[in-house]
Amino acid sequence: MLTALVIDDELFAREDLIDFIEQTQQIEVIAQAGNAIQGLQKINTLKPDVVFLDIHMPQVSGIELLSMLDPENMPAVVFVTAYDQYALQAFEDNAFDYLLKPIDPARLNKTICRLNKRFKKQLPPVDLSSITPATLDQVPCSGHNRIMLIPIDDIEVAYSDFSGVNIQTAQHTTSSQLTLKVLEEKTPLIRCHRQYLVSTKAIREIKLLEQGLAEIVTMSGYHAPVSRRYLKVLKEKLGFS
Repeated sequence: MLTALVIDDELFAREDLIDFIEQTQQIEVIAQAGNAIQGLQKINTLKPDVVFLDIHMPQVSGIELLSMLDPENMPAVVFVTAYDQYALQAFEDNAFDYLLKPIDPARLNKTICRLNKRFKKQLPPVDLSSITPATLDQVPCSGHNRIMLIPIDDIEVAYSDFSGVNIQTAQHTTSSQLTLKVLEEKTPLIRCHRQYLVSTKAIREIKLLEQGLAEIVTMSGYHAPVSRRYLKVLKEKLGFS
């Protein structure tokens, strides 16, 4: 049986959709989320086969959420929206499917049949890049029992360790559900090490070390390593030969 995550900021709409899905007895709803940031965390943690995703949500829209996902691990996406069919023409060639609110059980059954056929044939994920933002203006992060949206311009360094991906600003360090790959592709942050990305605007100095290594010192005094592989590229980005 396929697994699904339902993401919608409207509680009653979310519960109605879950009820309809469960009545089909063909998809197991393993979780739900009331906003895109919670949805991002649950997608990365639970790895559902299908995400039923509301398009219009506060702070981070459903479309923006898609741009935060690693395309190599993208679930099937079914948009759920109150838009009329004419407004959804742009999505028809990109999303796996879409459902209009209020949900029509017969239309939902057609979607589920398509999902079952797709996973039975093990087809590759649908490419959603043409309808998602090319860049991210903010990065969702969590820490100290809260969820934050950090503007890209505030980020000095992003790095990965055993706990996941961490975002370093001048004031604090928080964790993010985004991968370094997504951050590298969707933000101005550049690679300086296999596990580190840095904002060139945040670099105060680069200390050249032995054996072709280096170390970045940011404006706030944070130290980030630079590997031999990325030192040349970093110097070229900064205008040094």
